[in-house]
Amino acid sequence: MDMLWSGWGDPAKAAPLPDSVTGLLRDLLGVKPRDTAAHALDEISVPEPLPGPALDALADAVGGAEHVRADPETRIRHTRGKSTPDLLRLRAGDAGDAPGAVVLPSTHDEVLAVLRVCAEHGLAVVPFGGGTSVVGGLAPERSAFVALDLRRMNAMLGIDPVSRTATLQPGLRAPDAEALLAEYGFTLGHFPQSYEWATIGGFAAARSSGQASAGYGRFDEMVLGLTLATPEGTLDTGRAPRSAAGPDLRQLILGSEGAFGVITSVTVRIRPLPRTRVYEGWRFASFEEGATALRRLAQDGPRPTVLRLSDETETFVGLAQPDAIGSAEAPAAAGCTAIAGYEGTEEETARRREEAAAVLRAAGGTYLGAEPGDRWAHGRYSAPYLRDALLDAGAFAETLETATFWSRVPELYAAVRAALTETLTAAGTPPLVMCHISHVYENGASLYFTVVSAQGEDAVAHWVPAKEAANEAVLSAGGTISHHHGVGTDHRDWYLREAGPLGVEALRAVKRRLDPDGLLNPGILLPVD
Repeated sequence: MDMLWSGWGDPAKAAPLPDSVTGLLRDLLGVKPRDTAAHALDEISVPEPLPGPALDALADAVGGAEHVRADPETRIRHTRGKSTPDLLRLRAGDAGDAPGAVVLPSTHDEVLAVLRVCAEHGLAVVPFGGGTSVVGGLAPERSAFVALDLRRMNAMLGIDPVSRTATLQPGLRAPDAEALLAEYGFTLGHFPQSYEWATIGGFAAARSSGQASAGYGRFDEMVLGLTLATPEGTLDTGRAPRSAAGPDLRQLILGSEGAFGVITSVTVRIRPLPRTRVYEGWRFASFEEGATALRRLAQDGPRPTVLRLSDETETFVGLAQPDAIGSAEAPAAAGCTAIAGYEGTEEETARRREEAAAVLRAAGGTYLGAEPGDRWAHGRYSAPYLRDALLDAGAFAETLETATFWSRVPELYAAVRAALTETLTAAGTPPLVMCHISHVYENGASLYFTVVSAQGEDAVAHWVPAKEAANEAVLSAGGTISHHHGVGTDHRDWYLREAGPLGVEALRAVKRRLDPDGLLNPGILLPVD
C-alpha cells in the first residue's frame, strides 16, 4: 500500500477532529475553517518526464521498463516529504519539483548500474525509502532527477542468532522487519513515530531514534555494518562489532542522508523478543520537577525502556495521549504527565518497575496507573494523522526537535518556546507551543516541540521565519540543530554553523571523492558546490 499522497499514512485511519477540539482551536487560537480542500491527484500537473533515451537506459539497469515509472501519479507520490509545508504545497497543487522518473532497483548491482546511467545522462539521484522526511530531505536542488525507490529491496538477507545480528535491505519497512525477526524470536526494538511507514535504510541515513531508545538505544547504536553504493563504487563497513582499525566509517555513512551514497544493506544488533511489555503514567507538578526525575533515572538507573515527559501545555491539551484528545478520557488535571515503559522478562520488568517507582516517588512523582501508559502505547503512531486533521480544520501544526546536555535543558526549552511564540504572534497567528522530553541519556535529553496556530493568509510564509527563529534559538542556547529528524535542506545552514568551517570542508572532501559529479541528493546536508 502507498502512503496517502496529500497527508500521512493509511487514509482509512484518518479521522476528523472532534467538535470539542475545533471549538478549543477557535476560542484559543482563532482558528477558522478555510476552503483548503486539496486538489484531486489527477488535477495536479507535473513537469515533463525524463526523455526517452534516459528512461530506456534506466530500464536496462533495473531489468525492465516495468521498474521505471514516469506517470504523473507515481511522480507526485515521490514529490518531497511529509513536513507540513510539503503537504500544504502539494495540497495546493504544487508539484513543480516532482522527479523526472521513479526507478525501482532490486539489488546492490542494479543500484550501481542506475548510478552509472545517471552519471552518463547528468541526472541527480534521490534515495527514497518510506518518504517520511520532514526536513526537506527529499527535495534536491536540481531540476532533473530520479527518485530511487528502494521498496523492492525489502528482504532479510541473513540472521545470526548466535551473534544476535541480522542483515536487512534498505527498503524493508519497520513492521515487516519486526515480523521477520519475530519468526526467530527477536526484535530490533526501534519504534519511532514514523514506524508504520519508514524503512531500514531511512533509519540509518537519518540517524533515527525510536520511542524505546532508553532501553534499546538509537538506531545508529544498533548498526554494526553497512554497504554503500556510490558513483565511484562500493563501500563496505563493519567487520566486527567494535574495532580500533582507524576511524569508524560506519559513522560517516550514518546520518549522511543519501548525499554520499545509497545504503543497500544494514547489519543490525537484535534482541530477544520481550516476554512482557508494561507502560504506566506518572504525574509531576512541573516540567522542571519531572525533568529532574527523568535525569535521575537516566543517570543512576534503573532506566526504563520507554521514558518521556510532557510539559504542562502538552499535558493539558492531551497530546501525551493523542487518541484521547477531545474525549472524556483526555487528562484534565494540572501538572505534567510522564510515561514509563518496561520490556523484558516478567521478573526483570517487575524489578525495574519497583526500583524506578521508588526513584520517581522520591522525586515528587504521583503514580497514575497503567491507563495513561496503555493509552500512549495504543496511540503512539497517531500524531501524524492528528496533524492532517488539524490542517483540514484550518489550523497549522508542525514539529521540531533538538537535544542538549541536562544542565542546558531549561534554557533551551525556554528559548525555543519564546522564539516560536514571539515570531508567530507578530505574524498575527499566536501559537500553542507544546513540548516533551522524548529521549534521555546519561548526559542529556531531546526536546520535541509541537506548534499549533491558525493558518492565516499564508501558513507557509508565517512558518518559515518562525522556524528560522527557532533554529537560531537552538544554536544560541547550546542545542543541536537536530536530534533525529535529520538535516535535509531545512536545517542545512544551521548544520554548517554547528559543524564549523573545517568540518564542512572535510565533509565536502568526502562528497567529492564518493560523488565527484554531485549527483547524490544535491543540496541535502551540504550546499551544492
